Amino acid sequence: MGSFEFTPSNFPFENRNALLDDYTPDELVGRDEEIREYHAALQPAIDGSQPDNIFLFGKTGVGKTAATRFLLDKLVSGSSEYGVNIHTRRMNCDGLDTSYRIAVETVNAFRDADQKISETGYPRSTVYDMMWDTLDDLGGLIILVLDEIDHLQDDSLLYQLSRARENKELTSARVSVVGISNDLSYRDRLSPKVRSSLCERSINFPAYTAGELQQVLSQRESIAFQNGVLDDGVIPLCSAYGAQESGDARKALDLLLKAGDIAQESNASTVTVEHVERGRELLQREEVTRGILGLNDHERILLYALSTFTAREETPVRSRKLYQRYENLATNSGSDALTSRWMHDHLDELEMLGLVSVTKRNEGSSGGQYKMITLNQDLEPVLDALEETIHQSGVHTSVESWL
Repeated sequence: MGSFEFTPSNFPFENRNALLDDYTPDELVGRDEEIREYHAALQPAIDGSQPDNIFLFGKTGVGKTAATRFLLDKLVSGSSEYGVNIHTRRMNCDGLDTSYRIAVETVNAFRDADQKISETGYPRSTVYDMMWDTLDDLGGLIILVLDEIDHLQDDSLLYQLSRARENKELTSARVSVVGISNDLSYRDRLSPKVRSSLCERSINFPAYTAGELQQVLSQRESIAFQNGVLDDGVIPLCSAYGAQESGDARKALDLLLKAGDIAQESNASTVTVEHVERGRELLQREEVTRGILGLNDHERILLYALSTFTAREETPVRSRKLYQRYENLATNSGSDALTSRWMHDHLDELEMLGLVSVTKRNEGSSGGQYKMITLNQDLEPVLDALEETIHQSGVHTSVESWL
């Protein structure tokens, strides 16, 4: 026990990696119209011209990043075939959230290891000068992909890049930017001078339909699984659940992967809809746990307070009553309770995370306005994720039988 043994058959998988997030298939299905528009926007690059800056908008899991990887791989391959000088670099602004850090990353992306620069210690103007020199040394066309661009705290770099040739910062190189965002309002938050200078082309990626998700999953099935190991209902069910989850292909693929893993662990002869249902339950539990672990101490105490009412089927609970229990639990944990104003603000945040539901009531002059709150997740995984909070605040009698 505890040792690992190689299993040549790897049943039910043929290539499990084909279901992972970083896998790029040879053909992209379910996004035909978006790919055509995106391809047309990039076509000038192969013709030796600079394409417009491109902004991709759409919710998480609708194919923006996958389409970008797919088309840029084709573009770089085509540039070799046709003798066009094209370089690409993808950066995620969730980790590189300022123009300064993006500029440093751009410099280091195209320099040898012994010429890379540190993230601190330089004035911004110096970093920009090094970036222009590095890009001009490359020459040709450089496409910079800024994924999750809405995390960028300032738009200085976007303005500088869009004006680089006009301001004589670049002479032998041209730069186009591909911005990817889940926030449809991101462009409106840019400064007017940036919006006017970007000259961007916007492409919207709508949510996948269940039919489009079936195309995606069927394509991956043929690569990821051995022949004939999926029951007929598996792909349609994963697709239906993915469509329910805002048309998110990533979640549909994760569910198919989880179902395959469960079948493998249980030594089943096929992957069935029962494995899908079990996989969905486990993924939901994991998602709830991640969401709760990302909360601060007082948010977790507030969620614990709501859980105590849920355990006794006393929800929806009025906000005043919930606050009183939160106060008691905070005191038990050795913390000073925050204000009821804080609670109301953070209830809205918990609602956005899908952890609670908030209904506003108005009973006029007799009863006033107030909120009714309900836990929006199954109680058991919520209590599991709150184990440390429960330990610190003490076990409330209402949840004893659940622990």
